[in-house]
Amino acid sequence: MRLAGRTSDLDSPLLFTFAQEARRLAERGVDLVSMEQGQLNFPTPPNVLAAVRRFLDDGQVLYTNVDGITELKDAIRAKFAEENGLHYAADEVFVGSGTSQILFNAFAVSLEPGDEVIVPTPAWTVFELGIVANGGTLVPLPTEQRQGFKMTPEQLDRTITGRTRWLVLNSPSNPTGAVYSAVELRALAAVLRRHPQVSVISDDLYEHQVYDGVRFVNLLNVAPDLRDRVLVVNGVAKTYGMTGWRIGYCAAPAAFLEAMKWYQAPATARPSHVGQIAAIEALTGPRDFLSDRRAQLQRRRDILVDGLNGIAGWSAAPSGGAFYVYAGCHGLIGATTRTGHQLRDDVDVARYLLSEAQVIAVPGTAFRLSPFVRFSFGAAEERIVEGVRRIAAATAGLHRKVA
Repeated sequence: MRLAGRTSDLDSPLLFTFAQEARRLAERGVDLVSMEQGQLNFPTPPNVLAAVRRFLDDGQVLYTNVDGITELKDAIRAKFAEENGLHYAADEVFVGSGTSQILFNAFAVSLEPGDEVIVPTPAWTVFELGIVANGGTLVPLPTEQRQGFKMTPEQLDRTITGRTRWLVLNSPSNPTGAVYSAVELRALAAVLRRHPQVSVISDDLYEHQVYDGVRFVNLLNVAPDLRDRVLVVNGVAKTYGMTGWRIGYCAAPAAFLEAMKWYQAPATARPSHVGQIAAIEALTGPRDFLSDRRAQLQRRRDILVDGLNGIAGWSAAPSGGAFYVYAGCHGLIGATTRTGHQLRDDVDVARYLLSEAQVIAVPGTAFRLSPFVRFSFGAAEERIVEGVRRIAAATAGLHRKVA
């Protein structure tokens, strides 16, 4: 079968390659410490499961509106108003099969060949896939560890051109956990006001995973005048431990969402009816458990950061949000394994951890910044402790040149 020419620009992302390798090893019975996926070990809340059971007992699992059922859209609107201070009409809210589909839809209906999308890097792989698949041009905006992996207003201003269509703003960030403050967002908004052709994707999926007293702020909280240029993206996956339910949502001007609706129609027809019922209960049910989950995650983060910093060759700073540590492995580059293989880059380091320690994580190359490795601390605390122990043992087995 003949493939379209644009498929030649789509490579298999390292992120997915490592995840597939982990599944293969797990199926063979290998005791892996899984630190590669953006998935929490917290279960779907019991009230959500109970609501779904009641719904299934009724036996009416049907087609729904292309962009989501009214009850869920109302719950999303209430969530935005209560938690974020953002107010939207019913036709300004949209439901998709996960946030990845919403991002893909947004790029599909807005990008012409040659249109540019600025993505601060390191960045989540799916941003690039959606941009390239829809004919856009990814414009990386490199950030550094010393600046907290956050772009500066000056960097943004220099990067914008007449072809810039979008800025992707992912805070808290996957993979670094960087969180933009209100002050930082105001400075970025000042730049955006000078470039009215630039719209913003505000990916807020990790808004409830923030630590050390950090407060989540949306761009529109400090720059409400940009409302008609901002697509706010969120979902139930990370907050409620509901990755497999595949429900994401967004808010934007009604005309833009109308175009997204008719792009989604032939793609998936509509989101899962069962998933939408689960999402309604998640958004309208009790949220008191979220503070306990956040405390657990902060404790796991600290175990991981302290553990890595105690191993020669590794360096890690506490992430402000999400549930990832983007750890530098500069001190391991050039080291040699017991079998004589030299670690040339972070991909080699990640593969070494997998083969030697049965710890799976993702090399920073997958996110466009090396030499780093992204570790998820979404696993149970005892598994993170075990992972650190294995990483330490594997690192001790390397032969490194003494300067």
